[in-house]
Amino acid sequence: MDRNEFRDLYHDLRRGRITRRHFMAVTGLGVASAVVAACAPAASSPTPGPTAEPTPPPSEGATPAPTIDVNADWTPPEGVDLGDTLIMTTWPNYHDQKTLDRFKELTGVTVQLNIKGSNEEMLAELLVGGTGWDVLVPTNYTFETYGSKGIVEKLDLTKIPRFDASRYDQRLLSPAFYPAGSKDQYGFNKDWGTTGFTINTKQISTLLTTWKEFFERTQADLSGKVMIHDYQLTSIGSALVALGYSFNSVDDAELAKAEELLVAVKPHLFAITSDYQPAMRSGDAWMTMTWTNDAVQLHRDIPEIEYVIAADGGEIWSDFFAVVTGAPHREAAYAFLDFMATPKVAAQDAIFHGAPLIDSAAIALLPAEATGNKITYPDPASLTKLEFGTAELLTSQARADLWARVKSA
Repeated sequence: MDRNEFRDLYHDLRRGRITRRHFMAVTGLGVASAVVAACAPAASSPTPGPTAEPTPPPSEGATPAPTIDVNADWTPPEGVDLGDTLIMTTWPNYHDQKTLDRFKELTGVTVQLNIKGSNEEMLAELLVGGTGWDVLVPTNYTFETYGSKGIVEKLDLTKIPRFDASRYDQRLLSPAFYPAGSKDQYGFNKDWGTTGFTINTKQISTLLTTWKEFFERTQADLSGKVMIHDYQLTSIGSALVALGYSFNSVDDAELAKAEELLVAVKPHLFAITSDYQPAMRSGDAWMTMTWTNDAVQLHRDIPEIEYVIAADGGEIWSDFFAVVTGAPHREAAYAFLDFMATPKVAAQDAIFHGAPLIDSAAIALLPAEATGNKITYPDPASLTKLEFGTAELLTSQARADLWARVKSA
């Protein structure tokens, strides 16, 4: 099967024209492993780079950016008043303060971080309006909702000259096009990763390998020492996987079983939070649901904290940079996106946050210790059971109601 056939099948999968089972049967591999194979750095290359060239954007896609020197430093746009403030709504532990300080040094613009723990929380505030947010860092499954509701704007790519779609694998860039398959681009990838769990092996001698074990042990010998995300997508999804269901299930009977499990687990939890690093670092908690970037940071500072991609399934994700419609500091927002689309900047920032990159030019600038990190760039075989979140989950009333009941139980 060639690259174009794979791309067409993947688009059919995303649009619901074929089932995931059919996709895997025809391609012979999981979506996750295929994506990672295209974006992972070459293990033996002295200058790290992707194992395969990224899929080129379709002809109806975004207008390619002008050719630039990928090794060049970033310079601010000339003759543009950027103001002095930028508000970015994003995730915990996700940006190197040195990167933000460098942007201020070059532009005079202070980046204020507005930290949220879920896409649903971001959406709720955006729907109310008047947030004052400029830049948003949403996940792949949100763009159908954000695009249809006009929450983020179609990117003016002339203001992001450092962005070059040819450096990005189209399978990971494609969710930012709305409607699907159109040339209207609403974001570009920051990075990608997985949702697994971290374990303090100093406290837990037997390494767990599945979500089933995660929830069982939480109710047994690890009671009071475990955390899950304050995020319905990952907490409900991982409970579904533990029960043998799809991470993305909206089946009423399956959701009822997941609710039963989560309600049973809740009294045994140390906390429900998406900012779980402090408790893991202090030793108050011994195990937590974790995103790739947090896992890298925790293991880097405390080597006995190990990361597990559950063998029974779970989530693979990609996050993006987007501009909020009506952004009060719009010029600064575009300058910041252009700054982050600069390979040298993205690579330096990734050394801190630890999530794997998608821009092949930025990957090529990473040091060997980053590209060789098995938390950041795991074995593709470990990802074959993982699923990208689907658009319907962001606005699923059944899931929202379920999570509200769990939180209030």
